[in-house]
Parts: sequence; structure tokens; C-alpha cells
Amino acid sequence: MNQQKFRLTSLVPVICVAVLAGFTWWLIQAVKPRENEAAPRPLTHTPDYFADNFSVSELDQSGSTQYRLTAQHMVHYEDDSNSDLTMPAVRAFQPGKPVVTATGKRGTVNGDASIVDLYDNARILRAAGPGDPDMQADSEHFRVLVNDDVILTEKPVKLRRGQSVMTATSGMNYNNVTRVIQLFGNVRGAIAPADSGGSS
Repeated sequence: MNQQKFRLTSLVPVICVAVLAGFTWWLIQAVKPRENEAAPRPLTHTPDYFADNFSVSELDQSGSTQYRLTAQHMVHYEDDSNSDLTMPAVRAFQPGKPVVTATGKRGTVNGDASIVDLYDNARILRAAGPGDPDMQADSEHFRVLVNDDVILTEKPVKLRRGQSVMTATSGMNYNNVTRVIQLFGNVRGAIAPADSGGSS
């Protein structure tokens, strides 16, 4: 009787190990890809969704619109999360300051909407503000750095501020916070007397 009890108790660990081994084998078989299943497809630069009359806004801490990106058509790509835009416009809103709008015939935006590139007849328009005339800049490319509130280009640019007109051969940097414009390369133009006292 004692011998039989000893045998049963000594078999319990063996049975537990056998059950555990069987469960492990079953688990491996359950998660292992089947031979006829295709391997995961690598991401390619192909559209995975699109939108018409696309609009996205970024709000400040008070809930007011700080930036708005719109486009007639948007195509998103799965591999890099970038999107192509048709007729894009980026608008920057700052309390007490004129609205700044940057547009192009086509553009791209990165996955987190922090960099917007505008191409083909790209234009920046800033409405007139107190003591500050309206401003317009034209180029073939503008890059909007949303987080830095900066618009720049490496291409030739034509700038009009009020009645003053200037051109630059190697680009421009416009800081929307400080309202400072830097022109690069060979810079030419005429500054109207009425515009010489403004901040930018």
C-alpha cells in the first residue's frame, strides 16, 4: 500500500512536466506562421488612404486655433507617413497679430504635420497690422516649420512689403514670432519711405 502511494506521488511531477511540455508544443504550433501563409509585406511608398477638402488644426493651450492646414486633396503614404497635397494652404494665427497664409499649387506634409513644403507658385501673404504694412513673398518653394513658426526657402524669392519690393537669389527666412525677414544671396530692391520704419 505504501509502495503504491509512493509510486503515485512520484509520478505527479512527471505528469505535470508532460502536460507543460504538451501545452508548450501546442502554443508554439498556434503562433507559428503556416507554410502557406505569406510573409508580412514590407511597407512600400504606395497610398493607403486619401481625403478631399482636407483640414487639420493645431490648437494652443487656451484652445484657440494656432495653425490650420487645408488642401483640396491629400494622399497619405504608408511607408513614411508623409502626404502629398493639392492646393495646400497653411494659416498661422497669433493673438493681436495679422494672419499669415502660405500657399502653393502642390505640397507635402510629414507624418506629424510639423513640416509642410509648398511648391509651384508658392506664396506667403501677411495681412497689414498696426504700424506694419501687408507683406507678400513669392517663390517656387517654401518650407513651413510649424513648431518653430518659421517659413524659409532656398530658392530665389520676390518680397513685397507695403510699397517696397526686394528680390533675393538664394532664399529667405521669415520668423513669424519676431516678424524678422532675412534675405540671402544677391539682394536688390527699393524701399519706399513709408515702409522704412516698420519692424519687418
